[in-house]
Amino acid sequence: MNIEIREYRKEDVSDSIKIWNKVVDDGMAFPQTEPLDEIDGDKFFSSQSFTGIAYDTESGNIVGLYILHPNNIGRCGHICNASYAVKSDLRGYHIGEKLVSHSLSKAKELGFRIMQFNAVVESNTYALKLYKKLGFIQLGVIPKGFLNKNGKYENIILHYIEL
Repeated sequence: MNIEIREYRKEDVSDSIKIWNKVVDDGMAFPQTEPLDEIDGDKFFSSQSFTGIAYDTESGNIVGLYILHPNNIGRCGHICNASYAVKSDLRGYHIGEKLVSHSLSKAKELGFRIMQFNAVVESNTYALKLYKKLGFIQLGVIPKGFLNKNGKYENIILHYIEL
């Protein structure tokens, strides 16, 4: 597998929403509860500051994606936020690391100065290890800040990194 990342295109919507909706349906990482359909998915991915599509250059298959957008407005508009989704059967192949690294470069290119994650779920140990490896700083814990699909509340950990 040879993974590259490019900008989202409308023809990516079907594969992209399948990957995104799987994370939403799992109910363990994203705050969203409703799946995207093709119309809403295209609007959602197209409305971001950047949506990156990870694909295998050998097969052409989409294997993951990320969205990048401002975390706030005005005097805090230099802070961005991102979310990442990897095709469930391809987790563990460092696709997430490529997505995060690409998003950091893209955020800087777009003029953002800080990336902040508002809600990294405490049980998402792979993400926590990756963010630490890439130099993110943990800001603190919000006790029971995330409602898992199973109805149990879990801590979330805020992170940031200067670009």
